[in-house]
Amino acid sequence: MSFVPNLKKTNHHSTEQALLVNNIFDVAVPFNEKVFEVFRYQYQHNAIYREWCNMMQNKPGETTSVAAIPFLPISFFKTHNVVCGDFEPETVFQSSGTTQATVSSHFVKDVSVYRKSFLKGFELFYGDIKSWCVIALLPSYLERKNSSLVMMAEELIQFSNHPLNGFYIYNFDKLYDVLSELESAGQKTLLLGVTFGLLDFAEIYSLKLHRTVVMETGGMKGRRRELTRQEVHDMLKEKTGVDNIHSEYGMTELLSQAYSRGDGKFFCPPWMKVLVRNEEDPMQISLSGRGILNIIDLANIYSCSFIATEDIGIVEEDGSFEVSGRMDNSDIRGCSLMVL
Repeated sequence: MSFVPNLKKTNHHSTEQALLVNNIFDVAVPFNEKVFEVFRYQYQHNAIYREWCNMMQNKPGETTSVAAIPFLPISFFKTHNVVCGDFEPETVFQSSGTTQATVSSHFVKDVSVYRKSFLKGFELFYGDIKSWCVIALLPSYLERKNSSLVMMAEELIQFSNHPLNGFYIYNFDKLYDVLSELESAGQKTLLLGVTFGLLDFAEIYSLKLHRTVVMETGGMKGRRRELTRQEVHDMLKEKTGVDNIHSEYGMTELLSQAYSRGDGKFFCPPWMKVLVRNEEDPMQISLSGRGILNIIDLANIYSCSFIATEDIGIVEEDGSFEVSGRMDNSDIRGCSLMVL
């Protein structure tokens, strides 16, 4: 059962926080310098994370390696209030889950940090949002509240301000007409969709899209038999005529996204980094290799920026990564990526 705590609002350390937030997105500040600055801040102000660091016997000042910083298990977002200090959250993002599962709750102190993260991240990979028309096919997410993905899509639509922007739940006829009109006009378009929604649409309509990026966000969640990513992408490419299916990697517990322009290879924005921990020895963390993914998301300044996920994958030496599945016995998430 999820709940929202009664968090008191405080203005303590406001100057320090403002400087940290500015530094996070400043590409002139070295990444490792920002990492250790955030590590010190969160150790001081996040009681849950501080307790975890003490248990791991690794505190600020005792390590000079990014890989040696303790990563908090992602499951803590289901059982604890992972926050820095006391505040009244502007919003609470919650994961989807079965009725038997406890959902993750991410208490967001300042939504503008999330907005800055996803907007700068999108424009880093795809250019000015104002040049795009954004079509969101997110049926399951629109049917529940507190989805970080829905908020991102809503605001990308707002920033784009194209007259044909919009959400589509089950009106595939209208979606087909709009995409056809945009293609005829030569308008650069983003079709952002949950995986089963894109497949449902593609089974009914075939298109030849030349100006449209098809981007899947993952998520089958019992709606269809599990397919490999390659199977999904092959089906979507055949039905839409695009050369590559793009993907977005994000989750409730993060405030940043990584993007793939095809073949399931994701790249992070400069304030996000993926490492890998050994499946047999979780204390062994490397900058590259095969194992379970650990994520540094500096935009998580007011919760925890060092997250040990349950996703299995490969991290390349250039920092890109692939996701090949999930750990056994881990909970199924609405936004989880499919097993390869």
